Amino acid sequence: MRIIISGAGAVGTHLAKLLSSENMEICLMDESKERLGQLDANYDLLTKQGSPISLQDLKDIGVKDVDLYIAVTPDETVNITSCLIANALGAKRTLARIDNYEYILPENKGIFENVGLNHLIYPEVLAAKEIGESLRTNWMRYSLQLSGGGLELCAVKVRENASILNKRFASGYFNHNRYRVVAISRGTETIIPRGNDQIEAGDLVFFVYKRSEREFVREQAGKTEHDIRNVIVYGGGRIAQKAVRQIPASMQVKIIEPDKEMCYQLAEKIPNVMIINGNASDMEFLKEEGIEDADAFVAVTDNAEANIFACLAAKRFGVRKTIAEIENIDYIPMAEGLDIGTVLNKKTITASYIYQLLLEQASVLNVRNLTSADAQLVEFIAQPGSRITKDKIKDLSLPDNTNVGALVREEVGVLVNGDTQVMPGDHVVIFCKSQDIRKLEKYFT
Repeated sequence: MRIIISGAGAVGTHLAKLLSSENMEICLMDESKERLGQLDANYDLLTKQGSPISLQDLKDIGVKDVDLYIAVTPDETVNITSCLIANALGAKRTLARIDNYEYILPENKGIFENVGLNHLIYPEVLAAKEIGESLRTNWMRYSLQLSGGGLELCAVKVRENASILNKRFASGYFNHNRYRVVAISRGTETIIPRGNDQIEAGDLVFFVYKRSEREFVREQAGKTEHDIRNVIVYGGGRIAQKAVRQIPASMQVKIIEPDKEMCYQLAEKIPNVMIINGNASDMEFLKEEGIEDADAFVAVTDNAEANIFACLAAKRFGVRKTIAEIENIDYIPMAEGLDIGTVLNKKTITASYIYQLLLEQASVLNVRNLTSADAQLVEFIAQPGSRITKDKIKDLSLPDNTNVGALVREEVGVLVNGDTQVMPGDHVVIFCKSQDIRKLEKYFT
């Protein structure tokens, strides 16, 4: 498969690195020679200096027979124009990063498909949805509905009071069929649990369970749920503006924005939200604005360090739930170590969405990068006659670092074990290291 990515910014570079380990021909194009030069020579990909809206540059890079053309520059107009040109020159599929919410509404999808723009992605909207869900399930670090709600995934930071600590998986303690522990993040290490592994205090633990078992998971993890009424959002950019629409109406929201002119703009765009001009790094200012009465604090400025510091300050004032948007992936383990609550990263969210498009031939429903863990969640549909249906899970010789967590059969969620046999049509939820997704394809086709 040949893929061209235009835009060597944060999203484009991260996606190119992610795909470079696959058996694909990846080319990254950007107008800046300097940005292209920052790529590590160890990544197996081509680079090309050129303009995404130059017909000649696109011809030179071979867009006429490319399988997927991705435009993720910071400029929406450039991305859309580039995809239209790529389609006209012969690209099989195109994807553009956009920043106009109106474009991604379902009723407008056909407009773009008719002119050769197959996929649109708005990273800030994806991040905003994560914020809304995180506030609804505040004892979790991360949560996700699977297979249309038949199952749920959550990530929980376990403390010393959790009943699941220091019990080896081979002991049988977890054989109750009420949840599955599918991954553990410990420091910089990601563990796909096996018999001799055990959960330790401070681990970030990923559970899969039926929705009816959510309370049992919470109790086992030693967590308490807190009612969130007051939310302070630091930063008034696009993520904040979209997040306000995702936050439940029962919660009162206040936005703190350092730029005075931006405050005026926000007041016009979202008149029902209180807008405060100020800096969340100022402790006295936070106290004056009622930080001690806040139940949740969301930091989504463009500065990762400022977001981390602001969340730590909020923790100091007793705020139970903190959420930080951190674009520098290298900072994520540090944020976890500092006990920042939920960590968001637009790059990984966006890359997971795009990666899903590349696996359609294997009937992939969903691909999600697990923030704070070097692991992916993948939902496959088992095809008739596929290898995954030929034997019990324990006898399939699945790749190492792979965990079949659950499946949905006839709209009913089922937790699996080694004796489970997958049936054609089952929606199968698998957890694996990022580099192993491609190895799983042959089991489902």
